[in-house]
Amino acid sequence: MKALLNALQEGRLVELPDNIKIDALEFLGALLEAVPEVPSEEGITEKALAREKLHNTGIGKGWACPHATTDHEGELLCSVGWSPQGVDYGSPDGVPVHLIVMYFVPDSQRNAYLKEISQLAKAIHQNADLQKLQELEELSEVRHALLDAITHAIESVTPEGRARMIQLEVRHAAVEAGVPAAPLSLDAIARSILPVSILVQPGCRPVVLAQDREMVEALEAFVSLAEDLEKAGHSAKGEINVVLRSSEHYAPDRILHDCVVFRGATRPA
Repeated sequence: MKALLNALQEGRLVELPDNIKIDALEFLGALLEAVPEVPSEEGITEKALAREKLHNTGIGKGWACPHATTDHEGELLCSVGWSPQGVDYGSPDGVPVHLIVMYFVPDSQRNAYLKEISQLAKAIHQNADLQKLQELEELSEVRHALLDAITHAIESVTPEGRARMIQLEVRHAAVEAGVPAAPLSLDAIARSILPVSILVQPGCRPVVLAQDREMVEALEAFVSLAEDLEKAGHSAKGEINVVLRSSEHYAPDRILHDCVVFRGATRPA
């Protein structure tokens, strides 16, 4: 549930100002349209409302997941609205909706969207707290409930499944970086991939946090490490490749990148 986690980290969880369905969708659409990466002409609100007329996106147990699609490239994004009193959404089970997750789905992210919706539906079914959002009194409590559900979903993945997820992420980034995508066994992944955290703050060199002292020193010697991660999501020097998995922003102007590092010879320019 990467898009949902990113929305929580980037401040796109809000308390809805009223319990009117159209107003709620317009509010969440405006949040998505304010994201700098979203083209201004997308008309997310209009697309979501038009799709809602064709098919109600209430998924039951107090949740709804409207969405708008686009031909443009980009990341899967969402905005999240909580209604303490509940929205009369017209869901099939007749239960008022207390949480609306609106997705912005580029064509290239359709599979990621379907996977995330499937994971979310499973989490709602298994986690009773996600079915009782009307009992919460503060937005911070909603945020904690969602973070707990995401953490549980991640932890429920088997070690083999987590390894495969990392392998796919590394292979995808390697292709983008021009690194030959050699097949990796699960044992090879465990031996060759190192998780690292990289703290970036204005006016300072990045601080690398990892268990391998030699790798820390090598990465902190990357002159363009912070710039590469921000612009391209990966950085490479010699055989060392850094792949960005996620980022979290902290005040004042500090960014903590969650990355993996692996070794592989880059293609000559």
